[in-house]
Amino acid sequence: MGLADDRKPVNLMTVHVSKSVTVHEVSNNYGRMTERCADFVCMLAMKTSCEGCARICRAMKLQISEDSVIRLLTKRYRLHPVAKCGSAIGVDDFAFKKRHTYGTIIVDEATHRPVAILDRRDGMTLKEWLKNNKHVKTVTRDRASAYSSAIQEILPDAMQIADRFHLHQNLLEAVKSTVNSVIPVDVRIPVDYGTSETVTTAGEPCKKNAL
Repeated sequence: MGLADDRKPVNLMTVHVSKSVTVHEVSNNYGRMTERCADFVCMLAMKTSCEGCARICRAMKLQISEDSVIRLLTKRYRLHPVAKCGSAIGVDDFAFKKRHTYGTIIVDEATHRPVAILDRRDGMTLKEWLKNNKHVKTVTRDRASAYSSAIQEILPDAMQIADRFHLHQNLLEAVKSTVNSVIPVDVRIPVDYGTSETVTTAGEPCKKNAL
């Protein structure tokens, strides 16, 4: 059977480009979800976690990964105005993508709210932030030497406090090193330990019966 002469051949390599339309407070350029859906994902992630939020969304047929939830939260955070912090802050690292990309989060100890999210977890990014916040007097941090040196360099008069978890780690390591210095690592017990005093030799009369 032949094709009709008026039928035009189809070019399978043709690429159709559709332009996205931005609707105020509904969608944005290059967005894969509406603003209302993004608000729901952010609220769910704040109430649960990024991993839990992704699992719940997938159960609701909304395909999103844990990393996409983190990127969405970070994007929403950067749209907010710069938050002001008090004189006491907490500094810790977190994972944008576990075992790949890490960042630094700074929390106001008075309000328990994040005031800054830094792209990396080294001392350089923390130094740049501290230069603009020299009113800080107290810093709660983990045992990372990069954070300690950055705080000491920019805020030499600030008090550095180790949190409870890392205090416990320091105590356990101190106890472990002390015990290892007193007790040898390998304690060997002879195979015949304790048998020479309780078992009499064959043919030797028992002293208890001789009395």
